[in-house]
Amino acid sequence: MLSEFKAFAVKGNVVDMAVGIIIGAAFSKIVSSFVADLVMPPLGVVIGGVDFTDLAIVLQAAQGDAEAVTLSYGKFLQTVFDFTIVAFAIFLAVRTINRLKREEEAKPEQPKTPTEDQQLLSEIRDLLKAQQK
Repeated sequence: MLSEFKAFAVKGNVVDMAVGIIIGAAFSKIVSSFVADLVMPPLGVVIGGVDFTDLAIVLQAAQGDAEAVTLSYGKFLQTVFDFTIVAFAIFLAVRTINRLKREEEAKPEQPKTPTEDQQLLSEIRDLLKAQQK
């Protein structure tokens, strides 16, 4: 079982997927910072100085040591912006990759020139065929 797990874990697809997840997590942090620090402040100024992270509906006011119960829709809006930017970036990447694949498939195949070894083997084969006749 251990050897099977090792074979599974070392396969290229699993390693590639792990690298993708790690890079995706880092990219997500970059996008979150971009939205929170660069997009939302000017948007808040445009719509009247609103800080989106503070937007909430109070369902129940704070009582004693208990905190207020709120629907923090501003944080939700910020998360939606994060998602939209990440989804658009992934869309652009996949679109570019697909376009490059189509261009690669559309290229006419150039005849492969045989290597010296292949030429020598072809000559030997032809000589052997000639001897057999």
